Amino acid sequence: MTTTPNTRRFYRLRAPNGTDPDTAVSVRVDPDRPDPYPVYLAVGGGRRRMYLTADEAWTLWRCLSEAVVTLGDPPDHIHTTIRPAGR
Repeated sequence: MTTTPNTRRFYRLRAPNGTDPDTAVSVRVDPDRPDPYPVYLAVGGGRRRMYLTADEAWTLWRCLSEAVVTLGDPPDHIHTTIRPAGR
């Protein structure tokens, strides 16, 4: 992957929780990090946070895509374009 300065990008989408506040799901991709963990995943405001290598992120994507398809049709809230933000 070719990188340029300030290539860090943020992706965010909220999952509805009925009457509770929506749960934010955020992913930061920072290929310029000095460690081997360019992907940061956060779900909600609690302790559900994880740093991932690129290979781990791709593996997670593959496993999740196969697993969630067994739950049925995708919910309406994910039928949206997520534009990366610089912050």
